[in-house]
Amino acid sequence: MSCNPAIGGIAKGQIVREIDALGGRTAIVTDATAIQFRMLNRSKGPAVWSPRAQCDRGKFIWQWRTELDRTPGLDIWQDMATELIVEGGRACGVRTVWGAELRAGCVVITAGTFLGGLMHIGRRKVEGGRIAEPASHGLTESITRHGIRAGRMKTGTPVRIDRRSVHFDEMEAQEGEADFHRFSFMDTARPLPQLPCWTCYTNPAVHEALRTGLADSPLYNGQIKSIGPRYCPSIETKIVTFPDKGQHPLFLEPEGTDTNEMYLNGFSSSLPMDVQINALRHIPALRDAKVYRPGYAIEYDFFDPTQLKHTLESKVIGGLFLAGQVNGTTGYEEAAGQGLVAGANAALLCGGGEPFEMRRDESYIGVLIDDLVTKGVDEPYRMFTSRAEYRILLRQDDADARLTERAYAIGLADRTRYDWWMEKKEVVEGIIDFCKATHVKPAEINPFLENHSTTPLREGCKLIDLVGRPQLSLALLAEALPALKEKINAAPNRNEEIAEAAEIRIKYKGYIEREQMVAEKMHRLEDIKIKGRFNYAELQQLSTEARQKLAAIDPATLAQASRIPGVSPSDINVMLVLLGR
Repeated sequence: MSCNPAIGGIAKGQIVREIDALGGRTAIVTDATAIQFRMLNRSKGPAVWSPRAQCDRGKFIWQWRTELDRTPGLDIWQDMATELIVEGGRACGVRTVWGAELRAGCVVITAGTFLGGLMHIGRRKVEGGRIAEPASHGLTESITRHGIRAGRMKTGTPVRIDRRSVHFDEMEAQEGEADFHRFSFMDTARPLPQLPCWTCYTNPAVHEALRTGLADSPLYNGQIKSIGPRYCPSIETKIVTFPDKGQHPLFLEPEGTDTNEMYLNGFSSSLPMDVQINALRHIPALRDAKVYRPGYAIEYDFFDPTQLKHTLESKVIGGLFLAGQVNGTTGYEEAAGQGLVAGANAALLCGGGEPFEMRRDESYIGVLIDDLVTKGVDEPYRMFTSRAEYRILLRQDDADARLTERAYAIGLADRTRYDWWMEKKEVVEGIIDFCKATHVKPAEINPFLENHSTTPLREGCKLIDLVGRPQLSLALLAEALPALKEKINAAPNRNEEIAEAAEIRIKYKGYIEREQMVAEKMHRLEDIKIKGRFNYAELQQLSTEARQKLAAIDPATLAQASRIPGVSPSDINVMLVLLGR
């Protein structure tokens, strides 16, 4: 956890649920080390509900180490790779700074922010992948010499504050939630004590103090030339971009149960350290703040993701897979989703299996990878629910329904996870079938309906029609209908999770079916393979921009071609006509 000691958030939480459904460990480790859990976007529909957990940073590290050490067949070698070995156009291993040579059928590079990492605080620059950890040199050059394009990106992290110096009575507590929701679909628990986060705001005095350091800001004096994440801007970027805004929200978040270190979310900065500390002390609750370390920016190398296949294998070097921030993304969750897909496909390629790819209507991870390889990046890519055109199908509650059976078929998910999902699937479908078949009479239900401020029945109806009412839920109706309660309790350890899954499918049935129809229409274009079938430079019927973009991306299907910026619907129609010929 280089930056924020949290996992999940808007759309990111859905990715973690998908990783879990696929057999990954991120959700299990998060639940084991969570010190606050919340379901975001509760005021909106379930299509955009997003889980987020604050974690104990130290325990998170060691829980992951435990998971790795318990993984059969996994060997760990601690070293720094400095050279990619390529023979006959294929990656076949790496050489390290200590002279080790590791040979492999495939190589997966997940180097984060370490490639050529350069940290900035004011006008000072220090090499490193993050504070107190060295940058990696040599690997980028050994990759780009084979024709892979590289660039530079930037990200940042906020100041860390000693909780003993904070006036919490002048902040607003933000408590977590203690209901049944968690990250993993498996039978996990949250054993650590749950801690609050705290909110406060900047003010004009803070902004004025920050402005005094803009001349020394590496973002504004030309020292940093790379692009940072648009949706996670530094505090100095906020005051320059929104000069008329009098305040910005800040969130003070605990780093763990056994440390006084706290993370000031919203105060990412690379200004000189004295400017950062002076500005902080203009916030009433932080007027006596003691700082562990200031915020800093970091620049690092990334590789153009349009040179990747949907499996995340390089189109230029066979057997080379790239995943995470080296593909131009930001965030642990986006990186973890890519790592899982790259690792799975590397293993499948070594073993002669079929590639593992996910469609845009199948997962947020599928949306993420398709966006990267089709559109490329000109700034660090962050996932949002708005990037997914099928987000009603890609809910956090149904990731196991979408992905677990596919994962089990290729060996990603184990038998225990598969059986756990199949039990849930059977009970959910049993509840839905029961609601479809059960007839409810006015005499048995009207007193209950009146008590819950919803219109009483004049004649009998199917139970499924009552579940569809916004004032009612399956859990409420189970209080009045013992037979329904028995159905819900068929899986007693997770009856609340199962009731919610069934209820969402019932209440949003029309929306889900309509979106499935739209997705099925797009599948027809996904089924039309065009890779290698056109010489785009010769297709004068297409626009000049379309010819250039299609030649550069070389899309696998007509659907992928339709998503390339600069390729218009009329260009797609021309290609359909030519294919017909």
